[in-house]
Amino acid sequence: MTTDPEHPVVPEELAELRRVFEVGLTRIDGELALLAHRDDQTVKDHDELNARITALEHTRWPLPTVAALAAVGAVAVAVWQALGR
Repeated sequence: MTTDPEHPVVPEELAELRRVFEVGLTRIDGELALLAHRDDQTVKDHDELNARITALEHTRWPLPTVAALAAVGAVAVAVWQALGR
């Protein structure tokens, strides 16, 4: 490695650059770990919501069934009123 004689490379400067580099890498590693944790939590929340939606879909009554029951009830009330008078 050639150096400019006016600006000699000082070992302290190299050590400082190495320290700054290592601090930056450590910070990036921490941020990546946090993002990975958030991603895992998001996947877990997504799976829980999918399970809840599936459970709700299985327990709900289909709209045509509700309409048919309402129609049968209306016919029953109409017949009861007609026979009662």
